[in-house]
Amino acid sequence: MRTNANLELDAGSKTFASGLLPDLIAALRRSRKGDLVAVISGNPSVGPELEAWCRFTRNSLIDTSVEDGRTRWVLRYGEVPENIGDVRPIGSRLWLYTNFDCNLSCDYCCVRSSPKAPRRALGVERVRQITIEAAELGVSEIFVTGGEPFMLPEIGKILAACAAVAPTTVLTNGMLFAGSRLETLRSLPRERVTLQISLDSPTPESHDSHRGKGTWLRAWKGIELARAEGFRVRLAATVATDAGAEEFRCFLDAHHIHEENRVIRRIALRGSATEGIALARADLVPEVTITAEGVFWHPVGAEDTDLLVTRDIFPLAKSFAAVRRAFDHESEHQRRLAKIFNCA
Repeated sequence: MRTNANLELDAGSKTFASGLLPDLIAALRRSRKGDLVAVISGNPSVGPELEAWCRFTRNSLIDTSVEDGRTRWVLRYGEVPENIGDVRPIGSRLWLYTNFDCNLSCDYCCVRSSPKAPRRALGVERVRQITIEAAELGVSEIFVTGGEPFMLPEIGKILAACAAVAPTTVLTNGMLFAGSRLETLRSLPRERVTLQISLDSPTPESHDSHRGKGTWLRAWKGIELARAEGFRVRLAATVATDAGAEEFRCFLDAHHIHEENRVIRRIALRGSATEGIALARADLVPEVTITAEGVFWHPVGAEDTDLLVTRDIFPLAKSFAAVRRAFDHESEHQRRLAKIFNCA
């Protein structure tokens, strides 16, 4: 998918040594922090120069593509806004994308999940092998996400395998807790499984505009049901603005939701989103993320090739080491600390 930019700069035959830099600076002066600027050139040597300049000036190179024989680089003007969070040892948290199909089509889903998306399931046996090896590697938390994990008939077995190894959080929209899925929910160990349920706003208007009519009420009913069943519930909001974040914080305060049970994050310009915070790999402290396609740098880009670390999941120790090597390589070039974009 082509990354849209706020401003397009055709470099022509210019390079950094022959006039591109003044043009680029002029373009940024016409831009606001967070805007995306595309630089287009038929000279591929512009790429390394542009990447080095971005690192030095604390901008981020977001995307590179080739169109009609010319390269198009997209950079974000300014550093990514901080999401406050602890810097955890790489590999202490493990993310599993059990599937990519979902009962909803949220318009900002970072991995393009929907009822029409192929399942691309990890499967029970692969998850069991992952958890066995994860225990040996000292993983202290496991996060299970999708898609909607409760779409899977075997989700109970998957969560049981994860919870046997480490405290496990499952990310869900909370709308499928009925019938056999409710029985599956009831079978899970309350002391080892947390439900992180998506609720984007204090009232239905904003939430439903992104996720579909009636989804706020269904999510709230799911939250109440999960609490009644004795589960720890973490509420997670994806918001477009700082004002939306503050409004949700006030809502959580009014409902006496403690800090450890709330997640507020901005929309990431990934997947289905057409607006949001553009994130490069350098902006993200890696959190090992496994899908059916391989091992990724971070859950926010778990189907994007720029965040793919390796196609080989096993042995898990080798894939963890690949993520650490990639981070060490990235850190050698960074002029600033990577920021955590919290997903949980």
